[in-house]
Order: sequence, then C-alpha cells, then structure tokens
Amino acid sequence: MNPGPASAKKVAIGLAAVYLGWGSTYLAIRFAVETIPPFFLGGVRFLVAGVIVFLWLRARGAPMPGRVEWKVALISGSLMITAGNGLINWSGQFIPSSLIALLVAPVPLWLVAIARFGPDQESPGRSEMLGLFSGLLGVVVLLGGSDAKIGLGNATAGLVLLASLAVILASIIWSFGSLYIRRTQLPQSALYMSSITMIAGGAMQLLVSVGTGEMGRLSPSNISAASWGSLAYLIVVGSIISFSAYSWLLRVVRPALAGTYAYVNPVVALFLGWWLANETMTVPMLFGTLIIVLAVSLVQRNRPGTPTPRPS
Repeated sequence: MNPGPASAKKVAIGLAAVYLGWGSTYLAIRFAVETIPPFFLGGVRFLVAGVIVFLWLRARGAPMPGRVEWKVALISGSLMITAGNGLINWSGQFIPSSLIALLVAPVPLWLVAIARFGPDQESPGRSEMLGLFSGLLGVVVLLGGSDAKIGLGNATAGLVLLASLAVILASIIWSFGSLYIRRTQLPQSALYMSSITMIAGGAMQLLVSVGTGEMGRLSPSNISAASWGSLAYLIVVGSIISFSAYSWLLRVVRPALAGTYAYVNPVVALFLGWWLANETMTVPMLFGTLIIVLAVSLVQRNRPGTPTPRPS
C-alpha cells in the first residue's frame, strides 16, 4: 500500500533524530573502540537494538518475518551494517572522527548518482545539486578550520591511508544498501524492516568478529566504563532511534535529503566538542556551518517532488 506524502513536521522530526543522533555517535564510537574490538562493537550494537525493537513490535502484534523479509534484511544488513558500519568502526581505531566525517560527507552525492544511473532513473533538480555540492564545500570548510590530528595514537601513514580508503568504501556500500531498502516494496512498516535489518546485519558483523579473531582478544574485564557507556548510547540513540528514523526517511523523501545527515553530522560533532570538551570554535568552522545550513535548505526545496511513494 502506498502512503500519502509525509508531513513536513514528521520529516523534520525524522531528520532531527538522524542529524543529532548520528552526529553524536562519532565521538561515542571513538570511545567505544578504545577497549572494544570494532566488529564486535558493531555486532552487539545492532543485534541488541534490533532484538529490542522487534520484541516490542511482536508484543504489539507484529508477525514473524518470512523468507522475503529475511532476504531483504540480509542484503541490506550486509551492505549497511556489516560492511558500512563495520568498516567505519575499524577505521575509528586509526583516524579521528572529524576525518571520518569528512570522508563520509559525499554520501548524498553517492545516493543521487546511484539513484540517477540505477534502476530508479531519478534526475535531481538544479537547486538539489547546488545544495549537494555546497554542502560538501561546507563540510570541507568546517573541518578545515578545526585543529584535528590526521592519525590516532601510533597509527602509521599506511594505516591512516588504509583507514581513509575503508571509510570511502564504507560510504559507497552504505549508499547502495540505503537505496536497496528504498526500492523494496514490502507492506511492513519501516520500523519493522529496520529491526530485522539490524538483527541480520548485527549477527553477520559478529561472524566477521569471530572470523577476524577478535573474540580471542576480547576481555570484558578490560573494557572501560567509557566504552560500556558508549556502547549503550550507540544501541539506544545510534541504532534504535537514528537508524530507524533513517530507514523511514528513505521511504518518504528523496535520497539526497535523507543523505544530508552526512553534511550536518560534522556540525553536531564539532559543536558537541566545543560545548562538552572545551574545544576551540573558529571563524572558518562557523562559516562552514552556515554554508551547510544553506545547502540543506536548498536540498529541502525539492522534497515535494519525491517520485515514488514507498510502503509504510
């Protein structure tokens, strides 16, 4: 069944959940991977979040998923969670969250390119494309004005390069997974599909953790309180709230608007650093923020033109 257009208020709430939620998870991932292996972190995060949401839905009468639902969940989960999130977590051991945010910033452009040249054949409007490139420029200005280091700890130049390439690959794979979810014409709600996607993706990421030998290096007694707290935050805010909101947005707005989180997240991350960690706020950072706000407003202008309604 096809829903009517989502209200502007609901879209704004969904975007706020993704902007603020994922903008704050960069720092949480940084603290978490200090004492928790990266693929184990992602696996536990999404598996626990998915099970919590699914059990809540089952208590409200939701059916058990069938073969078709699990097929969609396995494909989208392997792309977005196992590969996309897993590579981001792994890279977080070697490069700072600000650099990760910069490398993830082209996600809206990847989404538009895949939507344009893929099966959907969606053509972006002029203001949308202007907004996308302006937003990317804003992220460059924003992070260029910060004093972030390029590498973390004892990371060598080779590891920094490899981690950076992994983030770029992760963002491309994530974009393919996002549009795959968007194209699925299933009658279940976005929350239902996001829950089993998190279950499937989290379980597969735990398999990767086992395959890479992380389990042999895992020692719960060595996990710091900051890492435990970060894991809990990632489960509730990063997955249950933000991932579910993003899955819903993919069904009701154009890919470019759903992907603008990649422009806004660095703004949130840097402002949180200024507010909570006494980090310096520079004029270029404020200028970059202004560019990003204007860019998102340009992309938002195309929202009424969302072509194909998705099932809700």
